Order: sequence, then C-alpha cells, then structure tokens
Amino acid sequence: MAYRDIPVRQPMNQDPDLARAIEALRARLGGTLLQAGDEGYDAARELWNSMFDPEPALIARCTDEQDVMAAVDFARTTGMLTAVRGGGHNAAGMGSCDGGFVIDLSPMQAVQVDASQRCTLVQGGATWASVDRETQRHGLAVPGGMISSTGVGGLTLGGGIGWLRGRHGLTIDNLLSVQVVTADGQLRTASAEQNADLFWAVRGGGGNFGVITSFEFRLHPVGPEVMFLATLYHAEEAPRVMRGWRDFLATAPDDIQGTMVEFSTLPESSEFPPEAWGKPVIAVAGLWAGEAAEGERRVQPLRELADPLIDLSGRLPYCEAQQLFDEVIPWGAHRAYFKSLFLDTLDDDLIDTIAAYGTRRPTESTLFSVWRMGGAVQRVAPDATAFGDRSMEWMLSIDTVWDRAEDDERCINWARGFWEDIAGRSAARIYLNFSGLNEEGEHQLRTGLGEDNFRRLAALKAVYDPDNLFRVNCNIPPAPETPPPSAGRRLRER
Repeated sequence: MAYRDIPVRQPMNQDPDLARAIEALRARLGGTLLQAGDEGYDAARELWNSMFDPEPALIARCTDEQDVMAAVDFARTTGMLTAVRGGGHNAAGMGSCDGGFVIDLSPMQAVQVDASQRCTLVQGGATWASVDRETQRHGLAVPGGMISSTGVGGLTLGGGIGWLRGRHGLTIDNLLSVQVVTADGQLRTASAEQNADLFWAVRGGGGNFGVITSFEFRLHPVGPEVMFLATLYHAEEAPRVMRGWRDFLATAPDDIQGTMVEFSTLPESSEFPPEAWGKPVIAVAGLWAGEAAEGERRVQPLRELADPLIDLSGRLPYCEAQQLFDEVIPWGAHRAYFKSLFLDTLDDDLIDTIAAYGTRRPTESTLFSVWRMGGAVQRVAPDATAFGDRSMEWMLSIDTVWDRAEDDERCINWARGFWEDIAGRSAARIYLNFSGLNEEGEHQLRTGLGEDNFRRLAALKAVYDPDNLFRVNCNIPPAPETPPPSAGRRLRER
C-alpha cells in the first residue's frame, strides 16, 4: 500500500489498512506518535526557517534506535512521503514535509564523552550546544558548526564547516563511525572497518542513506579559553579589508585558516554603541584554534586592516564563542534563503564585485560572507569522502534574510542574481548544506560532489535505498543499473 502526501486534516482512520499500520507503529514506539490536534504537535513541527510551515500527517518522536527502526519500517511499508528531523535547522526546510511522515530525532540528545580516548558518542537529535557543553568539561571539542542550535546530524552529513576547520578539517574528517538505520529497517555500524562503503557515503552524501541514530567523533584539545577575532570595519572599506585579509592568510598557520569576512548591518543592540546602529559593516571573524595568548598576538594584523568601527575581539570561553552567532538569525524569527559557491581564487576583480553587493543587500537583516577553506580542509583526497574535491580556497555564503512573505520573490531573486553573477567566474560548485531551494536538482549534486563521486553515491543508493525512501533532502536517485552482485550480497549478509 502507498499513502503519499496525505492531507493533514483528513482523519487517518478512514483507511482501515493505514489505521492498523498507525496503531502497530504506536504500539512499537517508546516515544510519542503525534497527529494534528495532539498536544505537542505544533511545537514538534516547527522549523528554524519561518518560510516553511509544513503540516505532517504524522510525527514519530523517537527516543532510541528501536523507535527509529519501527519508524523506518512504517515508512517503507506504507510508502508515505518521509522526512527526517534532527535539529530542524536546515535552511531549505528539509526537516519536515506537508501531509507526510516525520521521523523526529530531537528527543535523542545524549552526549557521552570518553576523555581518555578523546572521542564522543552523540545521538542523532543532539545540537552543537549539547556537544560543546559536554566536551568542554574535559577541555575538548569536535569541529562543529557556528550556531549552537544547529543539529549535529544535518551539519555533519553535508560536510560540516566550522571555526576549527583550518586546524582540524571538516566535521566529517573527525567522524569515526555512525549507527545508521537503513531503508530495510536494519541498524548497521558504518566505519572504516565495517560497511566502509556506507561510511564513505554518509560523509558528505547527506541524509540519502538512512537515519543516523548516533555519531562517534574524534575530539581535540581546545579551550576552555580561546581567542576570538571579531573586528568590524565600515562597509566602504571592504575592498581594502578583503585584500588585506586574503594576503594575510596566504602565509598564516592552520590555527587561523578558519576565518571569514561577513557583510551585515549593525542592529540596535546593547552590544554596539547607539551611533553604530544601522551602519553597514564588514566584519573579520574567526577563532584561533591554538593557545589563546599566542592567538591574541598572531591575529593582531587582522584587527588593523583599516580603521575599525568596533573591535569586539578578545579571549572568552569556547562555548561562548560557539554561541556568538546564535542571535544573528534567531530560531523561527525570519524567512531565509541560503546559497553558496566554492571559489578557487579571490582576485582583486572578484573582491570588488563581491564588495559592491554589500551596499545593495535587499534587507538590513541579509548578510553574506566569504569563508577561508585552507589548512586541514585541503589536505584530504577528493575521493576519501563523498564531500568530494578539497582544492577550493574560499566559499561564498549568501544568507538572504527577511520577514514578510510578500518579499519572498524579491529577496530570493536578489540572492539568485548575486549567485549567478559569481557562479560564472567559478566552477559553480555549491556546499550542499547551503543549497537554496535545490532549484538545480541533480545538476547541482553532480557539480557539487563531482561526477565520479555522484555516480558512486547513486550506485550505493541503489544498494541501501533502492526505492528512494529517503528523498526529502538533496536527493541522489538510485542508479538505474543493477548493483554489482558483490554489493547486493554484502547487503543481504548484514
């Protein structure tokens, strides 16, 4: 039977087969199964991006691996359109679906730290705030995201770009293993030693291959005090600031290769003097990944690229540094469209073009940034993970933010125009976690992951999810050709 895109307000008991399947799922779940009208349903369906307001027919709030296995079995046997929700922070709203079934991992937030082995086990619904809090008790950290409310799962499966990337690489470069429930409802371990093909696929291939119930990460000594760089210059100084920043990084150590420059408008906030409110600025921001005192000395040139408007740089606890950007785009407060491009170069002409867009953003809450992608990020072979090529030097992130639905078309068109202007000067490869609304579809996946990696992922999709159950994502369709006999045999034997 197949029940795709069931209207949320339609009574689910009108079809006796579906009603029985729902009751069977309810009996298996240790967590809660929610429908419209149930207490907690509206809170459970909320997403970070207020542009999306989906009304799923069912939400399974899972508490453990057994719940996830039951939910996947239900999704497969009923054929309902199924989304997987971790932190609900995906900019394209892919943590839910209208009229479908949501496997909600948000109750699964446990974080266990083994300080002696420098590793941590993180459940699939945890956010980076939980991970940072627990690992910092031991002076350790995982290279995670830049906003603490972001879910660990979504960020990791897309690659994971954070402040520590220059020294320790992407989040996936620090992943040791995962527990994953595949489309057949089976729980599998994937690591370098077990199911290595699946482990390769989840490191950059997104949520295409199953539901990750837990992640095992390598930890690194970081903090508890770090040096954070946050120097704000007048926007008209952007070309000079960007050139100085680029030239400094050409010979800088890995500890500061995770910096970025960001264009924004200063809000009315007690953090800023009133005379600075409403000023367009370019900020140079980053976290020195080594010892704080050394970092304070080594980043000083980046605080003197022009005459600063405000300099908020200084030493602070690592967890606090990880939360500095939380209020830039608060949970559920704005509509947003995020688009990205990896750049091989950042020459003077490109700097001038990017800087010019800083003066014509469609809203004051819109921001965009250029991220350095040097250091450890680039020392990983293109075929080592599904993320693909690491030769890019920079990434442009266009974070368009607004409040009113009537501004959707105007703001998205501005971002698209900006993206298309710069895309013509690059390989047009995007970071899949910032994929707009996935307008380019399969083309952007082939470009973003690389043709060889895309073909390999499609073949693995045909093994692990041949019916494309997990498709509410940057979707990789199963390869049409029959999987190699060895791959099918391996799957049956697990």
